[in-house]
Amino acid sequence: MSDDFDSDRFPGNFYPGMIMRLDRARGRGVIRSHTGKEIPFEFPFVAVVGAEIGGRAPGIELLREGDSIGFDVGWTSHGLVVTTIKPKHFPEASS
Repeated sequence: MSDDFDSDRFPGNFYPGMIMRLDRARGRGVIRSHTGKEIPFEFPFVAVVGAEIGGRAPGIELLREGDSIGFDVGWTSHGLVVTTIKPKHFPEASS
C-alpha cells in the first residue's frame, strides 16, 4: 500500500466541497463534500483561510452559498465537523 499523497484529489491539502447552507445571523452552515456527505460548521469553531483575525465570525464575509471551497475536518463529541475553510477566491492583501 502506498502512502503517496494524491494532490489531484486534495489540492492544497484540503478536501474539495461546496457551501450548501450559510446562516450569517447564527454563524453556521453546512458543506457538501465531493463524496456527497454534508458536514456542519459553526463560528467561532471554524477558521477561514485569508480572513482577518477577530470579531464574532471572522471570515464569514468571504463565504457565499454555492461557493466551491477547500476544507478540513475534525472530530468532536458531536461527530465530524469542519475546522478550516479555504475559499477558492479570497481578496488579495492590500499593500
